[in-house]
Amino acid sequence: MNAFHLTEDQRDCLQELINIAMGQASEQLARYLNTFVYLQVPNIQNIDGKYLTQVLNEEESATDVVSQGFFGYEGIRGEALLMYQSENLGRITDLLGFEPEELTHDEELIDISSILTTTFLNVFADQIDNKMSYNAPKILSNVKDHLQQMAFNWDFALKVNINYQVVDYSFNCNMILLIPEMAITNIKKVINRILEDY
Repeated sequence: MNAFHLTEDQRDCLQELINIAMGQASEQLARYLNTFVYLQVPNIQNIDGKYLTQVLNEEESATDVVSQGFFGYEGIRGEALLMYQSENLGRITDLLGFEPEELTHDEELIDISSILTTTFLNVFADQIDNKMSYNAPKILSNVKDHLQQMAFNWDFALKVNINYQVVDYSFNCNMILLIPEMAITNIKKVINRILEDY
């Protein structure tokens, strides 16, 4: 087994931590957006770096992608990609409660992406006694180029795919968390500590 692969127990633990964080994040988003937000059970994958771009391209073809880097204590860090379909873009104004043309299209994308990313990751960080900080979100024109320009080594990555659905507004989008190999070892240490406590 690759040193960066999660064991079955580690994967189950991470899945449970994410599930708990999703439930709490859903409640917080519902209060903030004044509507119920449903987060689907996430898909967790180990990805060989040479297939990473291909795997991302196989996701639903996104009209817009917003990226936001995150980093916490103990070397936990990664990149969150929010992927939007064209049919959902016109619903962001209503979802955020803004008047038409109050914000530009790009400003709306940045606002909703920051809310969705930080709400979930802050709750997840609480689950592992950590605290997250964030880079400013930015709209990407090319995901592959963006990843290649980063200081991370993407020879191996952990990918977590979470789908957000807001039924009242017929809105949904995907959030993909990419954890570079340098941070996977650190996450495994945190998970092992949690497993030892139980």
